[in-house]
Amino acid sequence: MKKVESTRSAERKPLEMLVKGRSRSRPIFVEILDVSEGGCKVKGSPGFAEVGENILLRIDGVHTPVGRFVWVDGKHAGVAFEGKMHPAIVDHLHKERLRRLEEREKGRKLAQQYKNVSY
Repeated sequence: MKKVESTRSAERKPLEMLVKGRSRSRPIFVEILDVSEGGCKVKGSPGFAEVGENILLRIDGVHTPVGRFVWVDGKHAGVAFEGKMHPAIVDHLHKERLRRLEEREKGRKLAQQYKNVSY
């Protein structure tokens, strides 16, 4: 695994969202595992990235700054943005994730209630 020293200055927030990106002038699909103002951790197919390559991402309709893969380990990679995402955008993306998880849980509970109803 190739790795560079961490210069992370912001807390990463869990995201766990499949997004379409662009790297090597081709579209790729990656799962964003976490995000901060300065970067993110992604998961893709083995060989999807190499250290030093650029990546463009669009997370839930929000374009991130241009990113660069700073480490790759099998299916996982770290992306450092060339600029910063505004903290409010990172918070919004994280809150949307939490809202979706809550909706999914409510749906599961409702389905379980209907499953237990006898007619």
